[in-house]
Amino acid sequence: MTEQSEWRFSDDRGQQSTAPRPPGRVLAYIQAGATLWDLGIRPVAIFGSDHDGPDPDTAKTGTLPLTDVEYVGAGSALDVERLLSAEPDLVVAVSYGGGHVYGLAPETAKPLEERVPVVVLDVSQARTFGEIGDRFAELARSLGATGRPDADQDLDAARERLRAVVAATSADAPRVLALSPAGPDQAHVARPRMWPELRVLTELGVRLVEPAEGPGANWSTLDRADTFALRPDVILTDIRAHAAPLEELRGSEGTPTPVVPWNPEPLYGPRDHARFLDLVADALEAARAS
Repeated sequence: MTEQSEWRFSDDRGQQSTAPRPPGRVLAYIQAGATLWDLGIRPVAIFGSDHDGPDPDTAKTGTLPLTDVEYVGAGSALDVERLLSAEPDLVVAVSYGGGHVYGLAPETAKPLEERVPVVVLDVSQARTFGEIGDRFAELARSLGATGRPDADQDLDAARERLRAVVAATSADAPRVLALSPAGPDQAHVARPRMWPELRVLTELGVRLVEPAEGPGANWSTLDRADTFALRPDVILTDIRAHAAPLEELRGSEGTPTPVVPWNPEPLYGPRDHARFLDLVADALEAARAS
């Protein structure tokens, strides 16, 4: 084995994984697996977190071909043997800081890493959306993915379209509120500066509503009245399986506002991100027309 033929990748913990050749059987956290698929790498299997159930949450899977990608489970259902049942030669996980593997208990992550290389990418608010996307793209290239200029062009076009829509509404910019419904009586309202994908919207000129300072680093938990007192013209609503439906919170009162389905665990591939930006642009246009 020569140095040129050996596969190497340094993750965001500063730990280097090596293999005689680029791994071809990737087990990934659901968010990472869906992102890698958008970048040209199909995982053999994916796993979820404690928020997930016995079936994959399709809000998080993007365009992953779930008939061809095994879901090995989530939370307490996961142990080392279950994770290794797909015979991976690489595990790709994410971290929200501190290098901790999200979705796996320490007593599972440590022995797993003793048996198979584990790459951990930091998706915390300390990183920009672009920085996180670049790291996933770097990993995908190391695993054999080729460039997708058409996907990059689609993303550039989506960004420019959203800028143009924002410019057209600048005189009376729609107020955009991102939230995760928690039933009919309250919602977790996102603090936009804490979410890399929401910061992209701010950079493109979208007027995101910031809840008042108070408890909660990433979310401000408000009752129904205080949530709608923020006067949203567009709502980005958490569509993950463990979030309540927006209809429960909104009820039958008031004028319906345009709604954008939002996954707070975003996918970092160019096509997935472009789709999200286009949905936001559509909603802003609808709000302007109403």
